[in-house]
Amino acid sequence: MVPVRDAMLSFMPMVDLGSLAQERIRPLRRAEYDKLVALGHFEDERIELLAGVLVEMSPQGVAHSHAVRKLTELFVLGLRGRGALSPQLPLALSDDSEPEPDIVVSPPGEYTEDHPSEALLIVEVAESSLRKDRRIKGLLYSAARVPEYWIVNLVDRVVEIHRDPQPEGYATIARVGRGETVAPLRFPDLAIRVDDILPA
Repeated sequence: MVPVRDAMLSFMPMVDLGSLAQERIRPLRRAEYDKLVALGHFEDERIELLAGVLVEMSPQGVAHSHAVRKLTELFVLGLRGRGALSPQLPLALSDDSEPEPDIVVSPPGEYTEDHPSEALLIVEVAESSLRKDRRIKGLLYSAARVPEYWIVNLVDRVVEIHRDPQPEGYATIARVGRGETVAPLRFPDLAIRVDDILPA
């Protein structure tokens, strides 16, 4: 499995950062990023901090918006206060990463002092971002020991279920499609029909 930072460098085609010695690359820390955000930087930009690098977020098409909207509705109804739901909000994942997943389910809490730092489940809806969501975010979430990660794969019209996090990636990956249901490990009673979240 490719290390997260090497994968990030290979994902940036505009500049050949891979030719720089690793010790010369100084990643941005999450605390620094949060201070810049608090000072009003990046107000008109859709970016997230991944492995110390500022990465532009993909535009949301109609299918993406539909899936996020339906997932939000289903989780609000199904969690019933058992978890804190954060749709498209920051997650304090590590010292150098603050992604904004499409859906995060964290332990119950108010989170008034800082963003949630623990996730019971993360869901990304992927179309143009599929490569990034698999190769970059999947490694970051697994390294942070997020127990379960779903990718709503709009390209292949399936939901990819990633479980058993390891330092080098998730050990178990399953795909469920139309006519099937999926339920989070922590909330097995919350059965979600794939047909309800994929666009017709």
